[in-house]
Amino acid sequence: MKTKRIVVLISGSGSNLQALIDQVHQDPQVPADIVAVISNRPDAYGLERAKTAAIPAQVLDHKTFPSREAFDSALQALIDTYAPDYVILAGFMRILTADFVSHYHGRMINIHPSLLPDYKGTHTHERVLADGKAEHGASVHFVTAELDGGPVIMQVKIPVLPSDTPELLAARLLTQEHRVYPEVVKQLVNDRIVLGAQGIEVEGRLLTQPLLLANG
Repeated sequence: MKTKRIVVLISGSGSNLQALIDQVHQDPQVPADIVAVISNRPDAYGLERAKTAAIPAQVLDHKTFPSREAFDSALQALIDTYAPDYVILAGFMRILTADFVSHYHGRMINIHPSLLPDYKGTHTHERVLADGKAEHGASVHFVTAELDGGPVIMQVKIPVLPSDTPELLAARLLTQEHRVYPEVVKQLVNDRIVLGAQGIEVEGRLLTQPLLLANG
């Protein structure tokens, strides 16, 4: 099977990036290479993670561009120099233009800290607690022009505890994000999951609801 080429986009600490690096380096059943890590923030710690793993690390500072469209155009050009099979958003805190998303249709995924379609956007942990929800989770989805609105591939769920604060809830969920994101990438690079004309297909069968990762 062809080794897939992956470009990862980050904005911050890159803990999900690290989970993906560890997977690619350690799991022989993942035929993939992370060929570049690109950050829109020069101070993102994830860049150091990439350098430590001998992965090319690039900075494209969005603040130096006159518009969102100009930044996305330059970002697309930079990504395409690496000829990726997949583009993975790992804490990339930018709203992407429709043209950019369309260019990578079916090849770009994101992880969001909620059980989509609930709690799109930011401050998900605070909102879950404010609403008194019994359950929280993370969703890995294909990226479309609708913010956090693309087809959901897989979710992982955790209970909300009476003692939870937004910080505690976020920390407990993050450990599960580090499980679910690599699992989806493993399925993608092994050609088990594709985004077809009718929706997500898993080994040729149309997915009617998101896959659920068992608690580890």
